[in-house]
Amino acid sequence: MVSGELRPGDIYSAAALATRLGVSSSPVREALLTLVNQGLLEPVRNRGYRVVAITERDLDEIYEMRLLLEVPATLSAGAAAGPDDLVRLDGLAAEIESAAEAGDVARFLEADRRFHLDLLALSGNGRLAAAIATLRDQTRLYGLEKLAERGRLADSAREHREMLATIAERDWARLEGQVRAHLKHVRAEWAAG
Repeated sequence: MVSGELRPGDIYSAAALATRLGVSSSPVREALLTLVNQGLLEPVRNRGYRVVAITERDLDEIYEMRLLLEVPATLSAGAAAGPDDLVRLDGLAAEIESAAEAGDVARFLEADRRFHLDLLALSGNGRLAAAIATLRDQTRLYGLEKLAERGRLADSAREHREMLATIAERDWARLEGQVRAHLKHVRAEWAAG
């Protein structure tokens, strides 16, 4: 759903998805029920599950919540980051850049998610990181394919190393601006794409 392969309004059965993924139906059914509880899917009697369309208002609300939570959490995480953490995160930033250059949206999304959640984990607040992870997962980035085609994923990918450099310099005002700009891409460029 996050990568846009499962489209809003379309109906999917647990059995069909399990076959597509090459796994048994039970874990797929459990995952689908979790997505129902998160409001991302709705059950369709005797047919499966429909992907719920995300509205502009939904995107605005998620963006606002992410600004309120993710900016201070990233500042806290940055303050807690040590040299070894920055080296590890730099490896993830390199993975994001590699995926962007290859136009591999699925790999880009996975590496981007790991980068941000690993960074946020440094804040020491597991509940906060989990809440942000849920908000990230609710933001479906349908415009990413178009950004990849236009070569603009690489622009976003570079921002990760810039944030790490700012953390290393301990420049919290600049980091706040970078995180806000990075989140704005999710709302303005990707989600509306």
